[in-house]
Amino acid sequence: MTHYTNGPRFPMGRPAITPAAEVALNAVGIHPVRLLARHIHGNWGDLSVEDLAANELAMLSGKRLLSSYQVMGTKIWIITEADRSATTLLLPHEY
Repeated sequence: MTHYTNGPRFPMGRPAITPAAEVALNAVGIHPVRLLARHIHGNWGDLSVEDLAANELAMLSGKRLLSSYQVMGTKIWIITEADRSATTLLLPHEY
């Protein structure tokens, strides 16, 4: 289990999960909170160098944040809205 010594890097707002993402995570026994914790602490997962840089810039400029995690062969995205009102776990094709 990952432990974080610093608090969240940004407010996540209201958490949400799509039914398909919930089924995918349940199928492999991973609780969504584990991925949310990684996301709000700035562990963006499997992103390109460009997307990592975009997230760091978005932290400063108040834009949308994206994390991408490979979970047993399934890609899960987490998106925090630019206004930080909501954070959603979803599958890429649902975006």
